[in-house]
Amino acid sequence: MRKERHWFWNILLVLTLVICIIALIIHYKNWIWEKEASFYVLSGVYYKELPFEKINEISWVDRIPSMERNNGFSAWAREKGVFVDSLKPENKVYVYVDNLNERKLKIIYEDSLLIYINLSDSLETEALFRFLETKISEATKIK
Repeated sequence: MRKERHWFWNILLVLTLVICIIALIIHYKNWIWEKEASFYVLSGVYYKELPFEKINEISWVDRIPSMERNNGFSAWAREKGVFVDSLKPENKVYVYVDNLNERKLKIIYEDSLLIYINLSDSLETEALFRFLETKISEATKIK
């Protein structure tokens, strides 16, 4: 005689699988969009809003400097999370890198905060760089 599994455990199992799949999809890449005068980045649980007028500088870097991880993860060529700057421990550095082997954008905002970002496709990263340059120059002209 076979004992039937209770409906609660079936629902819990399906719900757990759905949550895991959603988490994988959200962490899979950097989700970027623009709304009004801000630039948004979502990568899993890491979310950042950057108003264009608060971005001071944007440049290319080949490598991310060595930093201490506050929280986050590394998997294959991906690096995501919040790091602590070794020179200025009070500053947080946000890293949204989909491909460590490619160049990264270094964004300095609010005079001292850092974001390193790139996308899995280098052409998309270059398009993002041009887009941000345009938006930053427009925001500084308005001031």
